[in-house]
This record gives sequence, structure tokens and C-alpha cells, in this order.
Amino acid sequence: MDIEKHTPGMFSWADLGSPDAAASRRFYSELLQVDTMDLADGPDAVYTTLNKNGRLCFAIYHMPEEMSQALGGRAFWQSYFTVENADESAARIKELGGTLAQEPFDVFDAGRVVVAQDPTGAVFALWQPKNEIGAQVFAEPGALSWNELYTNDPAAASAFYSGLFGWQVTTGPMADGTGEYTAFLLDGQPAAGMMEIQEAWGEFPPYWSIYFAVQDLDAARERARTMGAKEITPELAVPQVGRFIYIEDPQGAHLTIIELASPA
Repeated sequence: MDIEKHTPGMFSWADLGSPDAAASRRFYSELLQVDTMDLADGPDAVYTTLNKNGRLCFAIYHMPEEMSQALGGRAFWQSYFTVENADESAARIKELGGTLAQEPFDVFDAGRVVVAQDPTGAVFALWQPKNEIGAQVFAEPGALSWNELYTNDPAAASAFYSGLFGWQVTTGPMADGTGEYTAFLLDGQPAAGMMEIQEAWGEFPPYWSIYFAVQDLDAARERARTMGAKEITPELAVPQVGRFIYIEDPQGAHLTIIELASPA
């Protein structure tokens, strides 16, 4: 699905900070069958976009050493949500009990960004578009398709994001019967999901995880295995949603790959 504009409050972009950006570029371009393009991001930095038929899907960059050390040398996916005004949203984050990791700043003429942490500890970013909207293709093979918050305090997270984005909250049983799943809606449209971190998961920090759509899950999981990824969960399936697995890439980042169900 081609995107011309993201509605404020919707997930609109993701980028991967990697301790080995070159290896991550190879992994994701092969896994998702997308093209790469390197862009200058300052005097000595490169921001690599991953593209499908010339349309932006997501990006990868080399993680600064300080950030790498803070994350234990693991790569990290960052989720971005579109907002109308980054500065006003940053102030609202503080009012709602969140904190700012980075105050609003301009990314050249592309847009204005804020990096924040919600009251439960999950890091996320806001994007006020100028010349770049974020992802130009969504919910088709090779592109972002969903994101999901894992948190220890669903009630606090629901209150925070509802206050920030105007999301409505709905809950229901998990497909595997292990707990409750929260779906966030914006004007009746699915915006994001949320799950409570389970004790059985072990050491698991709150964070926003992303989903990538693939054409064929079996073929994609074999490519992932061949390139050194690990499967964290067995394959799961949700009727009318699709088949998916949660994996760890060779640089330590977590993500889900999903073969979306065909439209009814």
C-alpha cells in the first residue's frame, strides 16, 4: 500500500541503530528483498534507506559508540509516530509523565524529531514531517506492517498514549490464550498493539517492537536462519491477520516477520 501522508498519531517510520551497519544492510536487504541507498547524515555519517520500487520503507544507521555501550552492543529498532507539532507534543509528553531523551530538533529539511521515553520505560520517537513523510509503502512484503509495545504496566501505558495521541483502547484474549492483548485505535483504525511482559520471557525491558511483512514466511525464515538470525518464538497464527514469528537478527535486534493473511 503506497502512502502519501501519515495521519498524526500513526506509526510512520522505523530505523535500526546497528553496531555493524554494513552487516545489517546486507541482512535486511536480503531478508526483505529490498534495495538500499546511502544518504549523507553529517560529515562522517551515513543513513541508509531501504526501498521498494523507489519508495522508502525504513532505514539503518551506524550506532554511535556511546549508544552501543548503553545497549550492550545490540542493534535497536526505533519506532516513529507522526505528529503535527513536535514541540507541542514534547511538552505534552512531560505533562503525561514521560521524559525526553532528546529535545525537538530538525533533521535537515526532512522533518523535526523528538526522542522520548514513556512512563513505563519504552523509548519511542515523534516525527513532524516537512519534506519527508516517513515510510512511503506500508503493509506489503518488504515494508513495515505493525508495531507493538511490550510493557510491565499496560494501564499506565494506555493512559499515556491515549493522552498523547488520542488513541482508543480495546482489549481481548491472546490468540494462544496466554494473556490479554490491547489494540490501540485512532478514529476507529488500528494504530498499534500492546502486550504485558510475561515472567516466562525472562529479562525483557519495555520497548516498541516492529513487524515486517514478507511474501512467504517459510522462505523468509529460511533466509533469516541462513544469515544467522535466531527464532525466539515458534510460529504463531491469528485468523484474518497472518502467520508470524518473532526473531533476533544477527546484530541482536528483535523484530517480527509476518506473512499477512489475504484480504477476505
